Amino acid sequence: MLYIVITYLWLALLLYLLLGGADFGAGIIELFTTEPNRPQTRRISYHAIGPIWEANHMWLIIAIVILFVGFPTIYSTMSIHLHIPLLVMLLGIIARGTAFAFRNYDAVHDNMQKVYNRIFVYSSFITPLFLGIIAGSAVSGRIDTHADTFLSAYIFDWLNSFSVAIGLFTVSLCGFIAAIFLIGEAKGDDERHRFVRKARQMNIFAVISGSLVFVSAAVEHIPLADWVFGNAVGITAVSLASISLVILWLFIRNGRARTLRLLAGFQITMILLTVTWEHYPNIVILKGGNYLSLLHGGGDDKTITALAMALLIGSIFILPALVYLIYSFQKRGAAEH
Repeated sequence: MLYIVITYLWLALLLYLLLGGADFGAGIIELFTTEPNRPQTRRISYHAIGPIWEANHMWLIIAIVILFVGFPTIYSTMSIHLHIPLLVMLLGIIARGTAFAFRNYDAVHDNMQKVYNRIFVYSSFITPLFLGIIAGSAVSGRIDTHADTFLSAYIFDWLNSFSVAIGLFTVSLCGFIAAIFLIGEAKGDDERHRFVRKARQMNIFAVISGSLVFVSAAVEHIPLADWVFGNAVGITAVSLASISLVILWLFIRNGRARTLRLLAGFQITMILLTVTWEHYPNIVILKGGNYLSLLHGGGDDKTITALAMALLIGSIFILPALVYLIYSFQKRGAAEH
């Protein structure tokens, strides 16, 4: 049962990165779009993320509940030492969701729409930035459970070049996958070409920020290269992600939207597999070389069994409803076009 819970935790993180990443990325694309093109980008983004913009956070909630119920030591350690970036991320989620609702459904359209738009795009950038910072902090070895000062206990755990570089890389991935999704929603050649350019820009941003991750890891003596290229799974995943990226760019102008989305989703999956495989089951690396393990830091057997059963039974109800939600929105969007 423990392995079922761990699998659901990994899948929840993957789905949040894929669907939530496309969601946040739509705001990132809008942030870096020129003012004359923003209304059109806003309209297309609405049709693209409309069916999932609120349901996305279900995956984050599932991951948090799994940690809270099944792995309380890991949950408490991260929520205490990383409470500042966690708070910023949660505030970004709230601000972004609120702005999205008001700018699309407000009964009165006035100058406040500009405020809602700014909140939406900036929170779309800040939220994945701090999501990546939290992920980087978990494996950076900077979390000091024996810290005796405020800075060492609550600031230096996450405020370092490696974690920030991971945050920027996460932003670039969200922007890239959103651009791929938006290509499929574009109806004219001009729109399609514009989102292809955005995808190219985000791809370049990903290469630059990814390089910064390796540079900062070397500066801070984090063996990232060994984690990624020191095992067969990591090498294979990176190779497959690179090959799929080449295929995507070969078909990006004339390829089918579903194929492009599957290729982009496959790349994100391979990236997550690469960064998690070497650390399994040690999900958090503490200062001094200690670890927090998924296999040895879980709750008692009865709790894990109940959690696994709840996840399995819940999937029977949640997944079909989510698929139907996406299908119904896509059908409505096609009818409107």
